Amino acid sequence: GEAQHAGNRALALLGGAAGSAMSEKGYRIATDVNKEGWEKSTFPLLCETCLGDNPYVRMQKEDYGVECKICVRPFTIFRWKAGTKGRYKATVVCQSCAKMKNVCQTCLFDLEYGLPVQVRDKFLEEQGGEKLSLTASKVGRDYQLQEAAKKGDDDLPYGKVGAHPMLKRLARMTPYYKRNEARICSFYVKGACNRGGDCPFRHELPQGGELANQKLRDRFHGENDPLAKKIMRRADEEMTLQPPEDRGITTLYVGGLPAGTRDKDVRDQFYVFGEVRSIKMVPKQSCAFITFKDRETAEEAASKLYRILQINGKKCNLMWGRPQVPASSAVAASSSDAAGSAGVPAALLGAANPEGVYKPYYPSMDPMAMGNASLDAAGP
Repeated sequence: GEAQHAGNRALALLGGAAGSAMSEKGYRIATDVNKEGWEKSTFPLLCETCLGDNPYVRMQKEDYGVECKICVRPFTIFRWKAGTKGRYKATVVCQSCAKMKNVCQTCLFDLEYGLPVQVRDKFLEEQGGEKLSLTASKVGRDYQLQEAAKKGDDDLPYGKVGAHPMLKRLARMTPYYKRNEARICSFYVKGACNRGGDCPFRHELPQGGELANQKLRDRFHGENDPLAKKIMRRADEEMTLQPPEDRGITTLYVGGLPAGTRDKDVRDQFYVFGEVRSIKMVPKQSCAFITFKDRETAEEAASKLYRILQINGKKCNLMWGRPQVPASSAVAASSSDAAGSAGVPAALLGAANPEGVYKPYYPSMDPMAMGNASLDAAGP
């Protein structure tokens, strides 16, 4: 009796010291995992492209199903089929990291412009915005995410400064569903796939190139991203309007104006950059010529409105105007060109047109061009 009593007492002390709990089978040691910092969510942060073209999406959800690729903390993973012809996709980073960079949890592209983080941060810094970056150490990263969670989304710098003109030109607002296609079959590349049309992967050979080696962490942190380098190279080559060498040109050409556009509608788009000397409207050609007082103002307007100018809800073309040639020199040049192309001396053209006003010349107007005698020649 005393031995059994001592054993029960020792078991009670052991259970109390280790956090004991009573169950149907007696005392047991209750332990639980420390889930501090783990994330549990009800719906992912995704872009329209990753959701796919099917408006009815069925998602699979698992709480704490996988670790975040950035902060290495468990989070709720979502998995779904991205469209009717798309592959199954899943979230790869937690919502805390995605909110820090304002990116999609799957493709890691910016949610506002659809661009890589490196491209967005570059032009936001030029506009005066702030770039957020996570520290390399795990302890510092966890502390940074905790502080960001306490402050909320209002403390993030995104959307607080005006958009850079280049971001508006490069922005991809329409979904790009080709990104959801199935991956290339590795067995097909080796020549060993025997599933044929039943294979869920694409039977294509990889193209390689500069976009073949893309890393997830580089995309998130905005460093050494090959796609970002390609987009910025395209921005320098195709999205930048180069000013003419002639510093005397201060005129911009706007084409594709909607019908009924008034002088005030055009002036409202350009006066914010500086003094506008004159605006010449050409309704028949649906265009206008805007002349600024100085060259610097014209360059600023061209750089900020190129490819993004909209007047009365319609997107318009913007180009530099050409230098104006004096009327006398233009008439002389056109007369000499017309006479030289037809093989007629300029003196003959001047005799037929003494006022110096250009008139078109055709060979049939000259009898001598057809092998006949001149009109003032004496007949037989």
